[in-house]
Amino acid sequence: MTDDYSMLDLFLTMLWFFLWIMWLFLLFRVVMDIFRDHDLSGWGKAGWLIFCILLPYLGVLVYVIARGRGMGQRDIKQAKDNDAAFRAYVRDAAGTGSASHAEQLAKLADLRDRGAITEAEFQQAKVKILT
Repeated sequence: MTDDYSMLDLFLTMLWFFLWIMWLFLLFRVVMDIFRDHDLSGWGKAGWLIFCILLPYLGVLVYVIARGRGMGQRDIKQAKDNDAAFRAYVRDAAGTGSASHAEQLAKLADLRDRGAITEAEFQQAKVKILT
């Protein structure tokens, strides 16, 4: 370090740098939320985007004040949708192990009654389910 750049100056530079990074994250988050919102019309999205580009500090501040609650609700909804999709994928990948034996036997009996499988196939599948 040089003599004219003190530890306080280094600290303040680092502080401003991290605040700038946080500002960029907030700006990108607001822009992503503008396009994620299905309630806004195309002109509304264009207006908010232009406002955030031309006057970024004021635009983001006004957007967060005016639509901040909606941002949180959309985040929660997206998280729930992602969780539901993940759980459905896991259930699908795991197979029919979540169905009870009674449900599987009922499906087999229905197939047998409709004539889709023979009595021998029914008995064979029933043994396979019960073991």
